[in-house]
Amino acid sequence: KPVDLVVGLIHEIRARFPDLDPAAVDDIVLGVVGPVGDQGSDIARIAAIAAGLPDTVAGVQENRFCASGLEAVNLAAAKVRSGWEDLVLAGGVESMSRVPMASDGGAWFNDPMTNLATNFVPQGIGADLIATIEGFSRRDVDEYAALSQERAATAWKEGRFERSVVPVRDRAGLTVLDHDEHPRPGTTADSLGKLKPSFADIGELGGFDAVALQKYHWVEKIDHVHHAGNSSGIVDGASLVAIGSKEVGDRYGLRPRARIVSAAVSGSEPTIMLTGPAPATRKALAKAGLTIDDIDLVEINEAFAA
Repeated sequence: KPVDLVVGLIHEIRARFPDLDPAAVDDIVLGVVGPVGDQGSDIARIAAIAAGLPDTVAGVQENRFCASGLEAVNLAAAKVRSGWEDLVLAGGVESMSRVPMASDGGAWFNDPMTNLATNFVPQGIGADLIATIEGFSRRDVDEYAALSQERAATAWKEGRFERSVVPVRDRAGLTVLDHDEHPRPGTTADSLGKLKPSFADIGELGGFDAVALQKYHWVEKIDHVHHAGNSSGIVDGASLVAIGSKEVGDRYGLRPRARIVSAAVSGSEPTIMLTGPAPATRKALAKAGLTIDDIDLVEINEAFAA
């Protein structure tokens, strides 16, 4: 269950930092895109109690769509940087097998007037529209997806995730999963080329292509190039990191793995909707007094290959 995933991570943090006083944790901030059902109410607070943390440890969940987990880290960093809190656990949880996409409804899914007035389309349609406008062919996006799979396989092989991946255990303590099942090592552009486009039917028969083309009227037709192999998957998972001040780190002998220098958010054109990382990155770099040339390694959520 989603709460079990979070509880397991809380236990792992306590195991890794045995000298850390759990009462020093001020808050837990979790990003949850579908805050209903098994991951509804306030799962952060519930997980804190279920994990046996002191009653003083608070919890809150937030939703910034696909960036929810990252935003949780940003919020935690802002709390610590302001001095309002000293130590916050932050991350996210999503169980897409238990809580399907759009389970939480909202105006875009339940209100046709708002849907039409804002030119809303599912993300896959937006991704296909980007590919069409930018001239990315089906082969282009399949080759990029295969490269992404290759990079993931290399990272796993080199042990780059060894410190970050925590096994999922059952209530008896037995390991039921110790690796990420989603990557597909050996994926090639040719094997991806055999998959059927995922968004052609809902785009053409569901009317979403017409909604998108109403706004992008100079585009003659949307080329549907995305499918299960070059789009983000349906997965279950959770993450949690400890965000704290230097004083807390020194007090409990915690060695920092990273320092958060800046954070930024940006909206983007809502029909395409997937181009927000670019302006957000520019804002974050500007706030830090850096340029893209100063960055050696970039990690970005490749939700769709386009």
